[in-house]
Amino acid sequence: MTVFASAAGRFTFPGTDLSVNRMGYGAMQLAGPHVFGPPKDPDEARAVLRETLALGIDHIDTSDFYGPHVTNDLIREALHPYADDLVLVTKIGAWRDDQGGWNLRRDEAFLRQSVEDNLTRLGLDRMAIVNLRMGGPDDDIAAPMRVMRAMRDEGLIAHIGISNVEAAQADIARDIAPVVCVQNQYNLAHRGDDALIERLAEDGIAYVPFFPLGGFSPLQSSELESVAEDMGASVQQVALAWLLARGPNVLVIPGTSSRGHLRENVAAAELTFTPAQAARLNAIGRAQSAPSI
Repeated sequence: MTVFASAAGRFTFPGTDLSVNRMGYGAMQLAGPHVFGPPKDPDEARAVLRETLALGIDHIDTSDFYGPHVTNDLIREALHPYADDLVLVTKIGAWRDDQGGWNLRRDEAFLRQSVEDNLTRLGLDRMAIVNLRMGGPDDDIAAPMRVMRAMRDEGLIAHIGISNVEAAQADIARDIAPVVCVQNQYNLAHRGDDALIERLAEDGIAYVPFFPLGGFSPLQSSELESVAEDMGASVQQVALAWLLARGPNVLVIPGTSSRGHLRENVAAAELTFTPAQAARLNAIGRAQSAPSI
């Protein structure tokens, strides 16, 4: 039986008319190896994107530095003209060199050009949400946030998100302009943002974990494997379901280049945990974050 993204419930971004299913899709894996160059099978990549809509996904996360340009080009080829309810979210603040290296940059000229590049590649006049990608806790977020605010006021951006930030940076950003979502690394084993998620939930701000399945090194946990076996589900499905259960403001955007894996990911939206199963899963993050002695 097909499970649809609506099984995860819906979320409305604060101060907006944008409402999405909490089960979304991240397009990063549609690019080539190491998120660089074209996909091995462009036809399958476009088929995956069309399947996202068939499964009820209405929130797709992308960036023009994936490839670079690859995922945005594929999205336009597969989905344009876009459904009225499709929310495309991109991020800016980095670029790729000829060797595939990741380079951070956040001066005004670059940020503006990045937004224009996303709009052109995607075939849009305005981005629904743009995430400002930071590089670490010592980065100044105030100056680039003022640029983001200006682009919002000019109509290039409808709403602003921030990515890879600490709580203090999020506070500074929110003092400058409304923030509708925060996108940070978070998963069962990487639980450093627990307090931040709670603070954002109080104000109805979305928290969107990147690397929800562990990133380039998949989650490894015998306890996770045991719970998954008990539930008759995959490790990946249990990890995604745990994120959905983590809080009503958590949106998941797992990526894949396979229609089969996409359907498996979406099916996680129907999983529920017993109190005992939830306790076992919650203990994984506490064990991972405990200091070594």
